[in-house]
Amino acid sequence: MSVETIMLSGLRLQCLCGALPEEQHRRQPYEFDIEMTANVAATESDVLADTVNYGEVLDRIEMVTEGEAFQLFERMAARVADAVLEDERIQSVTVEVRKLRPPVPQDLASSGIRLTRSR
Repeated sequence: MSVETIMLSGLRLQCLCGALPEEQHRRQPYEFDIEMTANVAATESDVLADTVNYGEVLDRIEMVTEGEAFQLFERMAARVADAVLEDERIQSVTVEVRKLRPPVPQDLASSGIRLTRSR
């Protein structure tokens, strides 16, 4: 078995996340990049059951972002990381979250956080 990095890039979701009062009642666009390291046998077997099913990972991420509200994207990123690590084969996860319309007067494309969690 080898350690692989599985990457999910550019996942866009509408989330309830923001510190300002108006942000707490209106979903806003966020973009997620997820990198997972896992011990998988799929490099040899070519069998889906021998790797991380990223469709299931995406479903867990959506459950967090659709079912919970956050004031800070730091907390949202941590909850997403916890949901990804529910798959016992995943050894570590890096979650990058970008708020695509930050409420600042400057011309800022996004604000965000990157965090890594491991077992």
